Parts: sequence; structure tokens; C-alpha cells
Amino acid sequence: MQRSSAEMRVVEIFTSFQGEGKHQGARCTFLRLAGCNLACRWCDTPDAQNDDAGDEISTEQIIAGIRSSGVRYLCVTGGEPLLHMDELLPVLQTLSGEDYRIEIETNGTIPFTQVLPYASVCMDVKCPSSGERSDLSLLADLRQNDTVKFVVADETDLTYADEQIRSHRIAGEIFISPVFGSDYSAIARALITWDHPIRLQMQLHKQIGVQ
Repeated sequence: MQRSSAEMRVVEIFTSFQGEGKHQGARCTFLRLAGCNLACRWCDTPDAQNDDAGDEISTEQIIAGIRSSGVRYLCVTGGEPLLHMDELLPVLQTLSGEDYRIEIETNGTIPFTQVLPYASVCMDVKCPSSGERSDLSLLADLRQNDTVKFVVADETDLTYADEQIRSHRIAGEIFISPVFGSDYSAIARALITWDHPIRLQMQLHKQIGVQ
């Protein structure tokens, strides 16, 4: 279905606690957009991968819904939100102009330099166990206020993350996030031996049982 330039396919707008990244634990309004170009094994929201998930909502209604939350920290997620680049940019421009703190979660397959004037980016680099692959050349576009996340399930994923951190210039903060239900202790024991400036981080929202 071809979208109007003034509409996006929205799965949900809700307020919760940011479960990941450098603002973990902060109250946050989430804008979840439909559609994804990957099918990751560890996807938290597989229903949002469907292009027809949710409802077509005008950008004006989306902005109004975000404002009504009263929370001035916005996380745009999906699915893959950058598939909606043309429609998303006006929303980012408007809310950034109102001093919202905006973060975009992306799977690292779509160039994101267009959103950088308005938002920080969290690039989720896909590890082997996910069954998918990110475009690692995009790591060079990250700034100090952006972040990188490696979701790891096992030793193979840890080796992959180690190799990418060693071979790419990454300006932003690096997070290693164990897959929910994996062997957290084994992953932590491996990471303690690394010499990279990384942070181990559990998914807070799953730990406390919120969306």
C-alpha cells in the first residue's frame, strides 16, 4: 500500500520506561512504526514487522499523541522506523524544535544521516544468532551522542562483536546486551576480560515486566 506523505503506519504510541541505552530507566514515550526489512530471531515485537500492522495515522495526530503524553523524551522504534524516512522527518523537525529529546532505534541497514540534526541514533548491530546482518559501513556515521548495541546470545556472537569493535571506528557508546533468557553470567565473565570501552546492559523493561 502506498502511504500518503502525511501519514505513517503506527503500531502504537505509549509511555513507559526506557529499557535500554544510556537513558535506561528514564520515562519515555515510544512511537512504534510498522514494517521491517529484516526478520531477526530475537525481535521483541515480531507483529510490528508486518507492513500492515497498526493504523494509518496523520503526522499531525502522531505529534498530538506524543505531546499529550507530557513526557519530553521520545524513542522512535519499530519495526524499522527509517523505512518511513520521508514521513518521519517532519515529525522529528517539529518535536526537536520544541526541545524534545529524541532517540531512534535502527537495525543498521538504512543510512540515517538525515535524522542526525534532530535525534540521536541507537544502531543495533545484528550478530550471527539473529539470522540477519547490518550494514557495518554505517558505523562511521555515528557521533559521540549516538550509541551502538550488540545483542549477544553466545560465544559466537561475542566473537563477532569483538571483531567489529576492533575493526571499525565507533564514536558512540557501545552496549552489549544479552539475549533475554541467555546465560548472563557466562556472557559477563567473557566481557570482563575485554579491553573495549563497553557497557554490559540487561533489558530493564523485561526485568520489571513492563512494555
